[in-house]
Amino acid sequence: MEQCLDVEVRSVKYATRQPIFANEGTVIGYKLLFRTDVVSHFSASSSDESGTAAIELSTLLSLDTLCDRRLAFINCNRDVLLQRGLSLLPSQMVVAEIEPDVIVDDAIFQRCCDLKNDGYRIALADYSSGDLRESIAHLADFIFIDLQRTGLEETQSIIGFHRWKHSGLIATNVETREDAEYARNAGFQFFQGNHFRKPESMRARTAQINRTVYLRLLQAVCQPELHWDAIEELIKSDATIYYRFMRFVNSAGVGIRCEIRSVSQALGLLGDDEIRRWCRLSGMFEMSQGRPGDLLLSALVRARFAELLGQRIEHDRTDLFLVGLLTLMDTILEIPMSAIIEGLSLDDVSTTFLLEHEGSLRPVFELVFAVETGAWGSVLQSCQQLHVQEDFAAQCYSSAMAWAQVLTDSI
Repeated sequence: MEQCLDVEVRSVKYATRQPIFANEGTVIGYKLLFRTDVVSHFSASSSDESGTAAIELSTLLSLDTLCDRRLAFINCNRDVLLQRGLSLLPSQMVVAEIEPDVIVDDAIFQRCCDLKNDGYRIALADYSSGDLRESIAHLADFIFIDLQRTGLEETQSIIGFHRWKHSGLIATNVETREDAEYARNAGFQFFQGNHFRKPESMRARTAQINRTVYLRLLQAVCQPELHWDAIEELIKSDATIYYRFMRFVNSAGVGIRCEIRSVSQALGLLGDDEIRRWCRLSGMFEMSQGRPGDLLLSALVRARFAELLGQRIEHDRTDLFLVGLLTLMDTILEIPMSAIIEGLSLDDVSTTFLLEHEGSLRPVFELVFAVETGAWGSVLQSCQQLHVQEDFAAQCYSSAMAWAQVLTDSI
């Protein structure tokens, strides 16, 4: 693979995040994954470059944007620890996640003590029996244990240690409901894995009234021609929707100089495009209530990222922003995708992708999903398939994260 890569590819900055959940489903922080470029994934120095990029990009984008003001778990090998780059980042937000192959000598031990004294937290990644980092285990605020790599007996032995009474135990690679139930019963307080981004069951449940209204509103704005009377009726049918809408149209960000006193007046001044965008985004915020906040942020980042990619990718005039939003709607509402898109008047390309993950949109969203999960080899392949530069994709993703953060703060 290395031999066929273009060594002249410009260095680009990739960042993605993976949420860490508490028992009640709230997000306590994000494990940050960085690459200076996708090519570095295949190089021997990729670990060093990843750690350096973590610090550099965190100072550029700010941890508030990357982590939604939650904890930032940053991978640290020996060089990253000793180079003291973490001191550039706010101690109250950073968890130094020390890699399994770090040999703890006097220099590393002293550095970990210094980090603790300065207010940083320490985590031990992929902890196992006979771990090389045993001598600093008492300093750890978090212990990661991989459920798929660590056997049942070994896991029970590790988590039974009395030393963890001051440490949070994080189960990683939680892929199924059974994994989650086992981890909870075993005593883990925190969890990371695909299980928490998927519906536990694809049951058709009865939505709350306001969620039903939002879904109908989403259907209304997906029509080729907007029927303003119907949209006005839906907005006025729910007090929460009405309040959100009137607050939005009278905000400084909209830029309408006169005071808006009615829905019909606002619809006439906003125009179709702005109405569609508000209805989609406001619906996402309301329907995500009771679900992890990371789902909402992920949906917004995914939608905006796909929309920005569309500037240089052929997509048959498909609304990539809407498709990006809908890819997580079944998880947010816990109902089948077929029920979500019923009545939305989507084009055949969008419908095929959302129901079957096939068709001409698949390469676009394969790139989106690859960047989200930090699958850097797949990022490179997808960029080549779509004929887009890696630096453009990286820029789009960073812009999407910043945009989503600003949006969640304003609505």
